[in-house]
Amino acid sequence: VDIRMPELDGLEVTRQLAGPGVADPLAVVIITTFDLDEYVTEALRSGARGFLVKDVSAELVVQAVRSAADGDALISPSTTARLLDHFAGRSDTTPPAQPIEPLTDREEEITLGIGRGLTNAELAATLHVSLSTIKTHVNTVMRKVGSRNRVQLAIWAYETGRLPAAD
Repeated sequence: VDIRMPELDGLEVTRQLAGPGVADPLAVVIITTFDLDEYVTEALRSGARGFLVKDVSAELVVQAVRSAADGDALISPSTTARLLDHFAGRSDTTPPAQPIEPLTDREEEITLGIGRGLTNAELAATLHVSLSTIKTHVNTVMRKVGSRNRVQLAIWAYETGRLPAAD
């Protein structure tokens, strides 16, 4: 979807297709010319699994769609650095919620890997476990912390201090 569309804007479409409360959310990728921080953060909070600026290559669009279909997320490289700086530099007075069930050491490792942008395949190779084991751990971590996708999980990892702020 695009951010600006006739009738409903892309953020509302994303909320209706993938947002909190949607029983069977679809994998939404936003492709737009509007690379504004408020659009990116609202899109991700609304359930988008990807956010691309229209100047990216066709290969990156294909990769984003495949990543979203696999339960991963992809954000335009130019947007990613700004997004992480935004979340790492926030000075909210309310700390982010900790999981109700503590994360295991392995789940912490996986959370850190996701926060660093590793794919499931890269995590499996790094941790010397199967891809299905990684997928199980990722789903468990997302359930424990209440995130709907890997992007929200990565943001949570930064907000909870599990990953250092970007320099």
